[in-house]
Amino acid sequence: MSELRGADAVVRILEGLGVDVVFGLCGDTSLPFYDALADSKQLHHVLTRDERCASFMADAYARLSGHVGVCEGPSGGGATYILPGVAEANESSVPLVCLTSDIGVEDRGKGTLTELDQAGLFAPVSKQVFSPTSGADVPHMLRSAFREATTGSLGACHVSLPLDVQGQPVDASDVHADERFGLYPNERLAPSPDEVKAVARLLVESRRPLLVAGAGTLRSGAWHEVTALSHALGAPVATSICGKGAIAETDPFSLGVIGSNGGLPWRHELVRQADLVFYIGSGAGSVTTEKWSLPTPGSTTVLQLDTDTEVIGRVYDVTAGMHSDASLGLAAVLEEVVALGASGIGDRVDPAEIAAGHE
Repeated sequence: MSELRGADAVVRILEGLGVDVVFGLCGDTSLPFYDALADSKQLHHVLTRDERCASFMADAYARLSGHVGVCEGPSGGGATYILPGVAEANESSVPLVCLTSDIGVEDRGKGTLTELDQAGLFAPVSKQVFSPTSGADVPHMLRSAFREATTGSLGACHVSLPLDVQGQPVDASDVHADERFGLYPNERLAPSPDEVKAVARLLVESRRPLLVAGAGTLRSGAWHEVTALSHALGAPVATSICGKGAIAETDPFSLGVIGSNGGLPWRHELVRQADLVFYIGSGAGSVTTEKWSLPTPGSTTVLQLDTDTEVIGRVYDVTAGMHSDASLGLAAVLEEVVALGASGIGDRVDPAEIAAGHE
């Protein structure tokens, strides 16, 4: 049986997933991993000023590249320092995998320097945590971390790499990867026809609809669909702070950010005037809705599209929901809206009113 070390298996799997950049900082428990990195002709390691920089740089890289962001750091204080960027990525639905080395499994509970409950530390701010206790655990746990980060509701995953595990043998036949899970979105959930028809009908029948694009719109790459639906309906588009960029700021129907982080009174007034608000890839959280007062609950028809069924209807009473990828879902809704003939219906917002607000 052909074997390689746990640290080498990590590097080979990262290569197989198409990873080309790793951000991080070395520590004594990371040395086997760094030896393996040095042998890679594909992985470019960016040495950061401290571990906080590593996770935030991986987050930014993921947002801009469409690849999973990968960061790494050492045990103990290094793990605590890398935590904030992991939390940010997870809360913003950014696919990220954080690797932190750890003391050896056999050294736990003996007062070993830098000992820390890494699983307990990262669990509250990660989609899932993985804690291999043998070399044989490394391949399937690392693959699972990337799968979890890039499917369903996107987010951050953490994998600990104990020092002794990094040196333990791994069966070479188990060292493989599916490159799809190094990218996002790698699987797109299509909407049901009934959901599409219900949402399109309500949009067309509304007098003054408004769209709110969240981070899910960006992760899906659905900016063209958002813009086209907005124009077909004559409906303004607001964004959450994490959805900024979902529509061009220069578009005549672009309101900009709403909510307590970046919103302005004139934009909020347009939200209150809407008789229908369609949340797209947005959880309608406390910031975007100013603690669920924008729009006022019960006064506005609310629609919601999301890849996570737990998000749909979690806050507002949703008249119609869509469990779907934003790009596929909006494309289907647009087709149905055009077929129903939506242009010019009702008391739509005049783009001149939006332009005046921006002045």
